[in-house]
Parts: sequence; C-alpha cells; structure tokens
Amino acid sequence: MITIIVGGAPASGKTGVLKHVIRYLQLQQHYPAVCKIDCIQSNDKEDYKSLNIPVIQGLSLNICPDHFLATNIIDIFEWGKTQKATHLFMETAGLCNRCAPFINRALNICVIDSMGSIKGPEKLGPLVSTADILVLAKFDLVSQAEREVLTHHLSLLNPEAFIIEVNGLSGFGVQRLAKYILNKGQSVDSLEEDQLRYSMPAANCSYCVGEIRIGRNYQQGIINRIIFEEEVEE
Repeated sequence: MITIIVGGAPASGKTGVLKHVIRYLQLQQHYPAVCKIDCIQSNDKEDYKSLNIPVIQGLSLNICPDHFLATNIIDIFEWGKTQKATHLFMETAGLCNRCAPFINRALNICVIDSMGSIKGPEKLGPLVSTADILVLAKFDLVSQAEREVLTHHLSLLNPEAFIIEVNGLSGFGVQRLAKYILNKGQSVDSLEEDQLRYSMPAANCSYCVGEIRIGRNYQQGIINRIIFEEEVEE
C-alpha cells in the first residue's frame, strides 16, 4: 500500500485538492482510503464518504494533531491494509508549523495557500522543507507575477520538491498531481521502525497537561523565557 501524508496550514485547501485526486485514482481502478486528523471537530469525514471510499477520522483534542498522527500512524496504516486500499491518504490539520507530520516511507504533500504572504512559506518551516510535493492551492486568485515569486521562494526552501499548481474547486492540475503520485509513490508492507523527517516540539510544560493559571508559580517542565534586550544608549 502506498502512503500519502497531506499537511499544510488550516484552510489552505487540503481536502478540496485531495478529493479531486481520489476521484482520479478511482477512475484509474485504484482503491484509495482516507484518514482525516483534525483538532476539535471536522465535517470532512462525510465529504470523503460521499466518494464511496473507506474513511476514518481522528480528533487530537488537547494535543497537537501531528503528535496524534505520529502516535497512531502504524495503527492507521494497518487499518488501511484491512480495507485492501492501494493508496492510503492521511490528511492532518495544520497547527503551529514548528513540526511536520512527514515520514520517510510516505509520499509527503504540503498544500500552500497562494493567497498568503510571499514570506508565508518560510513560516511553515519543515512543512515546506521536508515535503516531496508542494501544492499551490487558490493560485487562480493571485497574479502570474505573484505565483512566480512564490514558486521561486519555495524552490529556495526546498530545491528537491515537485511544485505544482492545483485548483481545489475546479480540479485543474489534479491529473498531473495524481500521475506524479502514481509514478513516485512506493508501496510498503509496514511503517514499523520508520522515522519522522523532522522532530516534534519539546511539549512538556505545565500548560501541556492542563494548567490554566498564569504565573511563574504554576509553571514547570520545559519552559523558554523571552529575552529582553537592554536599550542601547546612544
């Protein structure tokens, strides 16, 4: 089974792009399945069910969705095998952009909102730099010059990535993306002993385990303090 992990910032168009890719794969007699990881709630499971494919949904609730995926990814993979899927898509919600959900044995896609700032990709950090494919969604809403500048920035951040423009509403560009997935995706039997391409944050402070009170007396664990630079007298 080929594993494809789809990440990106919230509301960047991940689900819209993925639904078109799945439809194309179905036309080519492939059998995709989807796992959707979200934070608090999601209606995407019903959208995927309308495609008549196996779908499961996981809510990370009070932890980072990428942590949640890393914790559950082997079980999700085994579920996909029980569904006899040829391609297992894992779509994970975007959150802090400090880490990335991508692993070595998967084909990893980062969906980018073309309407964001030109400097936006730099803030996505490892989501951009460790992806195999960079999808520019909503590209039809910006000028050609803006798209070229954005593409140039992305190529500097990740020279090895395949960059493609895809319209999540009309499906423009999806056929090319799907063919790339079919050509480059590697089928594997297991994800045991695989590795993340980028480390997770050191999330071990008092607020990670439910503390709500503000003040140093209530803070423990791994804590980073802001450094206030002294004003330089002229």
